[in-house]
Amino acid sequence: NKKSRKITFLTILSLFILGISYAQINTSSQQSEFWQNVRFGGGIGFSVRGNDFSGTLAPSALYDVNKTVSLGLGLNASIYNRKNYYKSTILGGSILGFVNPVRQVQLSTEFERLHVNRKYEGAAIQEDRKYWYSALFLGAGYRAGNVTFGMRYDVLYDRNESIYSEAWMPFIRFYF
Repeated sequence: NKKSRKITFLTILSLFILGISYAQINTSSQQSEFWQNVRFGGGIGFSVRGNDFSGTLAPSALYDVNKTVSLGLGLNASIYNRKNYYKSTILGGSILGFVNPVRQVQLSTEFERLHVNRKYEGAAIQEDRKYWYSALFLGAGYRAGNVTFGMRYDVLYDRNESIYSEAWMPFIRFYF
C-alpha cells in the first residue's frame, strides 16, 4: 500500500534526523564552540483521512549568535495525495532569523523557497504544474524554554500560487 510506504518512509527519515541531532547534542564536550551554539528542531506531521494522505518533514538548525539573535537554515519536504485525483510534492528550503528582545518574546522572519509539483489524475479541467513559490513570513511568538508558539504572516502570499490556504498561520516551534 502506497500510504503505508509513505508513512514508513517519513517515520524512518524523521527518526534518522532525530538520531543525528541527539548524537550532536551528546558529544558537546568534543564539539567546537560553533557547534555548542547550534540548536536543532523543526516539525513533522502527517494525516490520513479517507482517500487523502499528507505528510511533511521540516528539519532545521539554528545558530545562536548571542542571547538575542539566532540565524538558521531549514529544509521542507511535503507530499499530498488524494487517490485518483491529485498528487503534490513540495521540496525546498528556508532561511530563518529570530530575535528575542526579551526572554519570553520572539520575533521572526522566515524566507521559504519551494518547488511545487502538482499532478492531476482524474480532473479534466486541471493541468499539471511545476513551479517555484516563495514565501516571506514575519512572525511574533511567546517563548517558554525550548518551545515558542505564535502567529506568522506571509507578506508575499498569492492565493492562486501558494501552497498555504491563508496568509496568516499559527505556529509552534521546538529547538533543542
